[in-house]
Amino acid sequence: MECPPAYRLLDLVSELGEIATDATESTEYGAHPSDIRLGSDELGDALFSLLALADAADVDAGQALDDALEKYADRIDDTGMPSSGR
Repeated sequence: MECPPAYRLLDLVSELGEIATDATESTEYGAHPSDIRLGSDELGDALFSLLALADAADVDAGQALDDALEKYADRIDDTGMPSSGR
């Protein structure tokens, strides 16, 4: 199951596309956003793909998550609200 990071990235994007399809179809293309349904199987596939990408890129996924959580906590402390920005 070893493959280069570029292939892992393509797999991740494909899995995210499947999640987007679930969201799009369950909300009738956004007409009913509160009806969103996301399959746990597709979310699991995306999580696996993300972790496989981190492994292939020699990135410690746990440390990357800790760093991201710290970054978001700092943003909340600075502004009082979460940010989706860079």
